[in-house]
This record gives sequence, C-alpha cells and structure tokens, in this order.
Amino acid sequence: MNQLEQLKKVTTVVADTGDFQTMKVFSPQDATTNPSLILKAVQKPEYLPLLKKALHDHPQASASEIIDHVLVAFGLQILSIIPGRVSTETDAHLSFDTAATIAKGRHLIAMYEAAGIPRERVLIKIASTWEGIQAAAILEKDGIHCNMTLLFSLEQAAACAKAGVQLISPFVGRIYDWYKKNTGQEYSAENDPGVLSVKQIYNYYRKFGFKTEIMGASFRNTGQILELAGCDLLTISPELLQKLSESDASVPTRLTPESAIASDLQELQLHQSNFRLLVNNDAMASEKLAEGIRLFCADTVKLEQLIAAQR
Repeated sequence: MNQLEQLKKVTTVVADTGDFQTMKVFSPQDATTNPSLILKAVQKPEYLPLLKKALHDHPQASASEIIDHVLVAFGLQILSIIPGRVSTETDAHLSFDTAATIAKGRHLIAMYEAAGIPRERVLIKIASTWEGIQAAAILEKDGIHCNMTLLFSLEQAAACAKAGVQLISPFVGRIYDWYKKNTGQEYSAENDPGVLSVKQIYNYYRKFGFKTEIMGASFRNTGQILELAGCDLLTISPELLQKLSESDASVPTRLTPESAIASDLQELQLHQSNFRLLVNNDAMASEKLAEGIRLFCADTVKLEQLIAAQR
C-alpha cells in the first residue's frame, strides 16, 4: 500500500488544483481552488473553453460577474468527478468588507443551486480577516458552509471556531517560507513551524470540543504532509500527490484526540480589538495574511485582463 493510500485511511485527502484530469488520477474526496489556480488553469488550451462559454452565455456581464461564472463552471466540472465538496473562493478585494462578502457567498451558492448542486457540496472560501470571519458566521447560520483561508495563527483559528465555521485551511508551507526566509534555517518536518502551527490548532480544537474541520494546506514537501497524518483533511498539490503514490514507506498517525486533550493549551477569549492586536503582533501571521490577500487580488486582476482580451 503506497503512502497516499495509507494517508487516506486516517485523513481526508483533498486535491489542491483546478486540473480535472489530475482529480481523475488521484481520486480525492474533495477539491479546492483559488484565484491563482483558476488563472493558471484557464490559460491551458483544454480549459479555455470554460472561459469562452461564460463570455458567450453572458455577453453583457462585467468582468467580476464573468469570474463568478468561471469559478462555478470549474466547480461544477470538479463536482462531476469527486464525491465530496468543492471550495470556491470569494473575491479577495472583499476581504475587509463583511456585507459584501456575505452577498458574494450567497450569490455563489445561488449559482450552484440553480445548476442543481445542493449547498452542502460547496464551501465558500473567505480570507481569515476579522471581517471575513464575521461574514462566515452569518453565512453558516444560512446553511452556507465556509472554508476560511489565509490562516496563519491560533488566534485566527480560535475566532473561526467560535464563529462556527465549517472548515479552516491553515497554510503550512507559507508559514515555513516565512521562517526559513527570516531565520535562514532549514527545518525538519517534525520541527517545521507550519507543521507545529497546525498541530497546535488541532490540539486546541479537540481539547475544547470545537467541531470546525482543519484542512492543512500549502505544502512544500511530503514530510510536512506525513507529519500531519490524522488531521481532518489535507489539501495537496498534484506533484506531491504523485510523490506520495510512489512511496511505500509507512505512514504513522501523528495527530490524535488523546494527545490533544493532554495538551496544556488555554482557551482564548477573543473580541475584535484583541484579535486585531494579537494578529498584528505576530509578524509572520500579519505579513503572510496581507501578502496572501495582495497576491489573490493581483491574480484576480490578471483574470479580469484575460477576460477583457477574450471579449
């Protein structure tokens, strides 16, 4: 049994890609996309027709509306391949606007439901800003489940859990990148700051009984993935899925509810002002959150330019 097969026994494996053919090869339970992945995908000849169809069917639509149609078109294709859920991201430009994020989440779900997809099969992806978390709390009350992305700290994770969101996506690789750049150190998988962050969040959620699912994301190597065996979900790129499928080494379970309960973590009491201060005072979390929003905004603009060129 290869490592991917072993991992699937203790963790739900999610494909981190907009490439449908990859999903057919690795048979993930769920799939997640983001503006960067969709931008990359629609520039491939095999996926450009999805963009062309959106433009043909909605000739008077704005670039933002076309992007929504493209996102949902990808989501519908993905849902025809996988048995579980797809994550569809809201516009990163809305990351600090609670009302607009709520409106966008409801609009995307309405588009899926109009295509015959029940809302239980879709996760609305939202940046883990204070405003984004408040939007998610309201969407969850509507039965619209959310995937909180760009998450780099326990404070963000704790606020998401209190808001009752369905799922969080802590970014292992981007945390690793920041520490490697700022310390000049290489990290083994068991001492990797990104891995340790997800372990801490897992222990916090299990110790205090939070139901929010944890999906480790943004991996740089298979060592990071294997150190999180036992996490609720892990979203993995096609390249790393391939590497896991090529190895037969054993995959021991690293995260367990028993070890979580034994941890010495204290429950956080968060409100807007101390949340902002705690995230601000964590240089890694504040810098990577800001950078992530900037990058997703930039890729959304590139997608709008691509749409303009295709009209």
